[in-house]
Amino acid sequence: PTEYRLANLAEMHLDEVLRLNLRCFENGENYTKHTFAYLLSQPKALCFQAVTAENKMAAFVCVLVGDDGTAHITTIGVAPEHRRRGLGERLLSHLERELSHRRVRSVVLEVRVTNIAAQRLYKACDYIVVQRISGYYTDGEDAFLMIKALMD
Repeated sequence: PTEYRLANLAEMHLDEVLRLNLRCFENGENYTKHTFAYLLSQPKALCFQAVTAENKMAAFVCVLVGDDGTAHITTIGVAPEHRRRGLGERLLSHLERELSHRRVRSVVLEVRVTNIAAQRLYKACDYIVVQRISGYYTDGEDAFLMIKALMD
């Protein structure tokens, strides 16, 4: 079994996260270099990665923290060969602890209505669907808006 460590994701990891992003999101919803450069340089963004013992990025997550006490998970991805090993849960749990330390009260995210695997992950981590957003994705697919309240 592969062992992973969680680490900060920073601007110096831009090329590696871009390559992994393309592998995680083959349906055209992957972020551009410009978007990741923005996320990795923003003081109000938190980004983390899961790294293998061989120092290869296996997963990532980025969140933007709003002034209103709410954080928005902008992207989370796990390499296909590392899925179903608990990395999504570990990244979310780590992220939520960091957000709680910053007094963030809730986390929101959007997920494709057809992405059942991701919905299962979020529901297992206590996110709830609060709204269906019509035509959210560029291909016209709807999204579910999900939210989780964070406790101190």
